[in-house]
Amino acid sequence: AEPLLPQEENGVDGRAIRVGTRRSQLARIQTDSVVVMLRELYPDLHFEIAVAMSTTGDKILDTALSKIGEKSLFTKELENALERNEVDLVVHSLKDLPTSLPPGFTIGAVCKRENPLDAVVFHPKNCGKTLSLLPEKSVIGTSSLRRAAQLKRKFPHLEFRDIRGNLNTRLKKLDEKEDFSAIILAAAGLKRMGWENRIGQLLGPEDCLYAVGQGALAVEVRAKDQEILNMVSALHDADTVLCCIAERAFMKCLEGGCSVPVAVNTLLKDGQLYLTGAVYSLDGSDSLKETMQTGVSYPHQNEDGPNDDVQHVGITAKNVPGQAQEAAENLGVELASLLLSKGAKHILSVARQLNDAS
Repeated sequence: AEPLLPQEENGVDGRAIRVGTRRSQLARIQTDSVVVMLRELYPDLHFEIAVAMSTTGDKILDTALSKIGEKSLFTKELENALERNEVDLVVHSLKDLPTSLPPGFTIGAVCKRENPLDAVVFHPKNCGKTLSLLPEKSVIGTSSLRRAAQLKRKFPHLEFRDIRGNLNTRLKKLDEKEDFSAIILAAAGLKRMGWENRIGQLLGPEDCLYAVGQGALAVEVRAKDQEILNMVSALHDADTVLCCIAERAFMKCLEGGCSVPVAVNTLLKDGQLYLTGAVYSLDGSDSLKETMQTGVSYPHQNEDGPNDDVQHVGITAKNVPGQAQEAAENLGVELASLLLSKGAKHILSVARQLNDAS
């Protein structure tokens, strides 16, 4: 990376702050929404959006996500630009960010979470139906092993098939062909694109637990860039941070990723954080699911000194009490350990092998 300029010339004031994004329409909308918040907070600063590169995940569209075998599918090219100081911050969907970030990077902000649930978008001819009302052997499109495993179990009369491409592409495939009766997408993405009216059914936790970090936007920065880190940390939503730390810690402890069905549901209520976590076999026949809770109402202490750069599963949140973050991380680890003690490792390794082989 090029050497940083001396501090006084490198001050946030007076220079353009460059924000990196992927090319897809949703990525642009998400990035724009973060830049709008930053401009409101810092009206004197100049933000420019550096339009992205297509990432590996955007380019390889003929392979299931779970098969490409690359953890940072949608993030690597953007991280390279961060490392080379071409951009100062990058906006991602938190669920695309691996639980271990490459050295030198951190998630400097986790914005308030949009609805994290999964949604069903039906083919126009099935308008007004729900999954349980679709005819036998109707084909449902999803690229997520997590969604397929849970829904196969819940709706055994349906068939599930891979569908890839960005949201626009997937909706087009659904509407213009007769291949799919419905597709499953994250409600958050549909809402951000202004397509909420396409949601035919929201899948609650009893039907489908969601992906780790789903619905939350993350701002990734260079871990050593204190000024940018301080600037974006104003975007942190404390409740979302605690929920996502617990979810990411759960996933990390299970060594989950795109290639295995791991799912969560979190709730923060009256200072208690509840985490439900589950692992599934690929066909959904085998599963383990448990819920645990912990208290997270701690006062904010001024934690000066070496502590202020503590990362919890890749997240640096100086304005959220450290003890609360620790409690959330421990909750995720304890829940994962409980599932592992009940045989989660076997379910996941079989799922991984089957997925690699298929």
